[in-house]
Amino acid sequence: MERVLVQKVGSVTSRLGSFSSVNVLTERRVANVGDVVVVRALGESSSYGNLELPSGRLAKINRGDILLGALGKRRALKGFVGNVPDTIAAGDRLHLLNMGGVVGICEGHHSSFTDAIELEMVGAACDEKGAPLNIGDGALTPCDALAASAPIVLIAGSCMNSGKTVAATEIIKQATAAGLNVAAAKISGVACLRDTLNMKDHGAIETASFLDCGLPSTVDHQDLASVAKAILNHLNSLSPDMIIVELGDGIVGGYSVDEVLKDEEILKAVTSFVFCASDYVGVIGGTEVLRSFGIEIDVVTGSVTDSQMGEDYIRERLGLAAGNARRDGKRLFDLVAPKANNVRLAA
Repeated sequence: MERVLVQKVGSVTSRLGSFSSVNVLTERRVANVGDVVVVRALGESSSYGNLELPSGRLAKINRGDILLGALGKRRALKGFVGNVPDTIAAGDRLHLLNMGGVVGICEGHHSSFTDAIELEMVGAACDEKGAPLNIGDGALTPCDALAASAPIVLIAGSCMNSGKTVAATEIIKQATAAGLNVAAAKISGVACLRDTLNMKDHGAIETASFLDCGLPSTVDHQDLASVAKAILNHLNSLSPDMIIVELGDGIVGGYSVDEVLKDEEILKAVTSFVFCASDYVGVIGGTEVLRSFGIEIDVVTGSVTDSQMGEDYIRERLGLAAGNARRDGKRLFDLVAPKANNVRLAA
């Protein structure tokens, strides 16, 4: 066991506390999702070269930097694709898969990116007794049942970068302005604090994500519904008037979003289903996929509505309510709020 100084700490490890140095194990061992690792940056990147710190600040990664991250998978349509190796030991070559500090073996990336930053394993982080550290240590425990819940506004999309977080933060802002105490969550995706910090900046009294359940990402997670219920039960313990939930990535993809969409108990607490898309075909396809789960879209938003033409087409040709978060957030909130208010007042 060795003691290593750490120069930059990825936000994926934020729930374990602060680190300036850490003990490491250098011998070969089985690798597990969520294991905390110390790595050395072997290069830099002009397109994906920053690390999000636990504070939320982005720090440039320089060649030779000693970084703290966690092993995880990623399946980004517009980013990196990577997996966790079977074993790890000092000297192994890995890659930075996201700016939150998720580490794995990169197997491909979007054509707009340069190669993922290559990393050299320094060692697996451990406590004073030599027990490996994992971001799941002391995390929220998955729940089989959803407790009595505040009205949930569920925001999903056709894919990443379709406008989900913009919609979520604007609804939070408008609800807060209307005098409601709003909690917010991100249920799926890859670990990063940016979106939940953005939710807090717009007025959320509390936020939580799959990271609070010890997951560096939700790729291939077979029971994401129980993770979602743990997050929702935690937020409901604060008695919010409304909970805004963002499902990261798209309703089709590798992040297990369908596990949440299939859960009847969660859907029963959803008072408004907001769908984000980039184009008309995304709305049409999303409508069909969601109907296969027994879900009807209440409001369409996202980049497809950034033009008034898109909003009009969705309303007039597709027969769906539409509102844009950027141009008229108050109207978008007004489309979402009545159902939520009715449930809250009835309760």
